[in-house]
Amino acid sequence: MDYPHLQSVELLHHPAASLRLRPHTKNNYSHIRNIVYAEANGVGLVMDIFQPTGSSSNLGVLDIVSGGWHSDRTMLNEHIGFGLIDALCEQGLTVFAVSPGSLTLYTGLEMIEHVHAAIRHIKGYADQYTIDPEHLGIIGVSAGGHLAAQATLTVQKAHPYPRDPWQQQDTHVKATALFFPPSDLLDYNGMPITRFKLEGIDLTRLLFHNGTAGKSKEDIEKRLIELSPARMRPKHPPPFMIVQGKKDSVVPWEQAEKLAAGLRRAGGEVRILYNEDGDHLWPGIEQEIKQTVQWLYKKIRM
Repeated sequence: MDYPHLQSVELLHHPAASLRLRPHTKNNYSHIRNIVYAEANGVGLVMDIFQPTGSSSNLGVLDIVSGGWHSDRTMLNEHIGFGLIDALCEQGLTVFAVSPGSLTLYTGLEMIEHVHAAIRHIKGYADQYTIDPEHLGIIGVSAGGHLAAQATLTVQKAHPYPRDPWQQQDTHVKATALFFPPSDLLDYNGMPITRFKLEGIDLTRLLFHNGTAGKSKEDIEKRLIELSPARMRPKHPPPFMIVQGKKDSVVPWEQAEKLAAGLRRAGGEVRILYNEDGDHLWPGIEQEIKQTVQWLYKKIRM
């Protein structure tokens, strides 16, 4: 595909990033920056595209770039740094690294809607991106995994009277792979996730724009449930794979079990890949990444 020459842009704000890996890469892809896939309140929502320089499978994967529900190029560099983008492109997959927006500009429900918009956009312009719109996967790390799971389980139908290419698309994906995702925000180690301070982030803004001040207990609990993929009752969920460290100090490993149990109750296929000594990322995670990418490739091409 021919793109206009897109330059990198200035990063004006540098929110804390949880993984802190310096980017290193095999450079087995071409990299296109800052493709606008939607607009929200006058703000362009962007994605980067990584196309394999080797053999392409004409299959695509969304990588939902979010850490602590913040999304920026620092976080994307961490996905590059621990080898996720390389591994996907090495498998011949085109990667759409989607920024769904950040707290405090957007709530959790709005960020999930942005993921749906990205899926519609990519499917709507699949010919230009040279991918098969019916064989699309999604992957996410930490908060990005939460958003990916929630979007997977809340499939939106195509517009009944479409005018634009993206309106002709539903948001179903073939398979979902997650790395240590929060999944039950109401019961996060025995209490609501809003009780925790993850690197100083006010997680009440994930629920409502102005936080939970003035909100009833019932309203807060309802919103926490709405944002908990483990508590959903989806029909015919696609296959899931979850990678989780048993010593994760940020996302308790039980979150993986909760999500898996909910998916299995719905008749879904789930595989959990544990690392017994893994924290919130760990040395040697390349092995789990390789297994996950191979699994994802197999599932989305079926």
